[in-house]
Amino acid sequence: MKKLLVFFSLLIFIAGCAPKQFEVGQIITPKGEILVWLFDETPKHKEAFLELAKQEYWDDYTFNRVIDNFVAQGGCPDTPEGFANSIHLLEPEFNDEIKHVYGAFGAGRDDNPDKLSAACQFYIVQNPKGLPRLDGNYMIYGHVIKGMDLIDQIVKVETDSQDAPLTPITLDVNVIKMSDQEIKDLGFDRTSIPNY
Repeated sequence: MKKLLVFFSLLIFIAGCAPKQFEVGQIITPKGEILVWLFDETPKHKEAFLELAKQEYWDDYTFNRVIDNFVAQGGCPDTPEGFANSIHLLEPEFNDEIKHVYGAFGAGRDDNPDKLSAACQFYIVQNPKGLPRLDGNYMIYGHVIKGMDLIDQIVKVETDSQDAPLTPITLDVNVIKMSDQEIKDLGFDRTSIPNY
């Protein structure tokens, strides 16, 4: 019995020493890997992203709208009727400290008066100066921690009149686990994000 107690105590000690793991969004494109840190301050949007990624929801979609010095948008495309019938609508979780800075990761929406987000669509701010005019109107719920060089390439591809890439840029969206050290090794420090 004493040996069993020592064994379980050792297991608990080892578990307590294991590095904490964080769930991070992973977007694999033909150009490479993009990693996204999801903010705890926007729990409904974070949860929706994780759920859709684990369901492989985005894997049949593309970056469908790309505009240099603006955004790269992916997921379910815009439609004339907007997202009125979408099952993926979320109430906004605006936070005055979370801004549309370079690398910000947000949820698309149509012109609905309640500013409901469409969790099925995401965008990444590519303008180096940010997009402050969108603050408080569109939901930011994460930040790219790896792959902005790829986004800078994606927004420069040849597009049609609707800003859709002529050669589809496919998505393979997943959730991976990373330790605090692995995240730090990418050079990511949330306090380094301007206005956050």
